[in-house]
Amino acid sequence: MSDYGKAFALMRDAAQGPWRDYTRHAFVEALKDGTLPRPAFLHYLRQDYVFLIHFSRAWALAVVKSETHAEMLAASRTVNGLISEEMKLHIGICEAEGISQAELFATLERPENLAYTRFVLEAGYSGDLLDLLAALVPCVMGYGEIGTRLSAEATSTSYRGWIDTYADEGYQNACAAVGELLDSALTRRIGADFQSSPRWDRLCRTFRTATELEVNFWQMGLTP
Repeated sequence: MSDYGKAFALMRDAAQGPWRDYTRHAFVEALKDGTLPRPAFLHYLRQDYVFLIHFSRAWALAVVKSETHAEMLAASRTVNGLISEEMKLHIGICEAEGISQAELFATLERPENLAYTRFVLEAGYSGDLLDLLAALVPCVMGYGEIGTRLSAEATSTSYRGWIDTYADEGYQNACAAVGELLDSALTRRIGADFQSSPRWDRLCRTFRTATELEVNFWQMGLTP
């Protein structure tokens, strides 16, 4: 299992059931063995592109919620990675399938997508950087873990391009950087023994809810 920092590992352990359901969902396993129908994958990819638009806005909000230059740099690098790299993957795959960027941008948001993205944004609007990061990290780190595992276990090359994006060293480094941001933000605001804080349980609940919303997102992908 990948090392993305102390706080993430503790939050993941506190949400073991949902985390397993998320990272080993039937959609993920079908990516691994190549049995995922192409229409389901493209349906997911279009929804995920819309998700990334809002996710980028949430990471931009992390810049607003930052208290130090280092925090601002970490958040802004993540925004740039989402907009400049990850969204390009979606655009490229969809264009190869005859779906233009304009069509992709005009994709109607499914309720599962709406629920997840607005939950993340609301965590940031109503809370501080810690509340926002607790809602953001399941997506970042979950895809990192999924990419790493599928890169080693995939028995088909059908979705190798998608898998390689998240197994790539650049994405893995981004996960590690977000883990460092989470640890340092917690230490700065609460202290080194942050898991004994009264806030810790609430942050873990936010993490767990975001993870459950990830499960719903995969399930949506199976039902175009």
